[in-house]
Amino acid sequence: MLKNNIEVDVKVKCIENTISQAKLASAVGTSPSYVNRLIKNPVRIVNKTFVSMMEKLGYDIEISYVRRDQ
Repeated sequence: MLKNNIEVDVKVKCIENTISQAKLASAVGTSPSYVNRLIKNPVRIVNKTFVSMMEKLGYDIEISYVRRDQ
């Protein structure tokens, strides 16, 4: 289960980097509507486009694994 709020994360990082989602989409070679669909559906977000978006914003992706309580 993805616990991050990807939509908020991407929007905050866009604001911090003074770039619109549309410009981000263009920078990674996709459409603004596709970026919007991705960030609203976290099940599909962890893919090549997400990695490219974060790289263009100057971030590496760090995944941590936390054991769930059984």
